[in-house]
Amino acid sequence: LHGLPENLLTPQPGPKDYLAFLGRIAPEKGPDKAIRIARACGIPLKIAAKVDKVDEVYFGTVIRPLLAQGGVEMIGEINDAQKPAFLSGACGLLMPIDWPEPFGLVMIEAMACGTAVVASAVGGIPEVVDDGRTGLLVPYDDTDPVGFEAGLAARIAELLSDPARARRMGAAGRERAVREFGWAAIAQRTREVYETALAG
Repeated sequence: LHGLPENLLTPQPGPKDYLAFLGRIAPEKGPDKAIRIARACGIPLKIAAKVDKVDEVYFGTVIRPLLAQGGVEMIGEINDAQKPAFLSGACGLLMPIDWPEPFGLVMIEAMACGTAVVASAVGGIPEVVDDGRTGLLVPYDDTDPVGFEAGLAARIAELLSDPARARRMGAAGRERAVREFGWAAIAQRTREVYETALAG
């Protein structure tokens, strides 16, 4: 069970004029896809991510050349105190991952900050993001990577063309993050798991 304190990350005033990528620079996280998608949408991308030693070659050979083309700001790793401003200022969190990630805390962090999530519909992501309500999801198809990126770009274009809808998704995401993934909700579910186990 994963969650976060209800008031650790809260919505802040922000420009909502860029896409956010948060986490690690690793092939399975899809930062190269995020850069291409943001460029296709004509919107800046800000990357707040660390580069682990195992991924240094990937960063140097794949990501660094893409950064040189402009339109992307590489911020580096950020802490919890910096996340509200970073996530609240974005029009959406972009997660173009291509592996069945069981859980992504960054989605809850973005939702807690009132920011819609645009992501791959893989692994546990559909359990966190309510497609059409707190974000927008696109099925991943490893046989059509170009179509997958185009699909995510189309969903981002939807958000950009309808700021009011993006705000509604952000508000719904904040409500869901607190209701489903706040410490109180996690504590209650944990208690229920133990009670069920003891009763059995």
